[in-house]
Amino acid sequence: MQNLTCCFTGHRYLPQSTVEKIVVQLNTEVDNLIRQGVTHFLSGGARGFDQIAASLILSKKNMGYGVSLDFVLPCRDQDALWPERERALYRGLLTEADSIHYIADTFRPGCMKERNRYMVDHAGYCIYAMLHDRSGTWQTVQYARRRGLHLIGVAE
Repeated sequence: MQNLTCCFTGHRYLPQSTVEKIVVQLNTEVDNLIRQGVTHFLSGGARGFDQIAASLILSKKNMGYGVSLDFVLPCRDQDALWPERERALYRGLLTEADSIHYIADTFRPGCMKERNRYMVDHAGYCIYAMLHDRSGTWQTVQYARRRGLHLIGVAE
């Protein structure tokens, strides 16, 4: 199953000027993976790229593609400090997921990194949107590289 699974990682805040290009490239790469037999996708559910990718997979699923989306969340209260509009979008996405896996019940130091490692450890592919290094996205991509995942950048 791992070789037929793709995880997503990317920045929470993407410049508006890059979002359209990232979405177009993301769609192309997801279609390529589906053609190769990848059917299982993992999202960390964070604001920004994680939710963009999750929304795309749910759209593909609703269009009849045989794909599944699982959320791997750092904690049950990930959205506690988010604005209400973003919290509503997030909770709507969760209702459409095939499953939700929580790393911790409540936020604790390290749970975000544990979430990222869990996704990488359960995937054969990683699609990422990285515009700068020295971030959680950069750390996750480096870990995925060390683990031998097929890496696909959509923000270059």
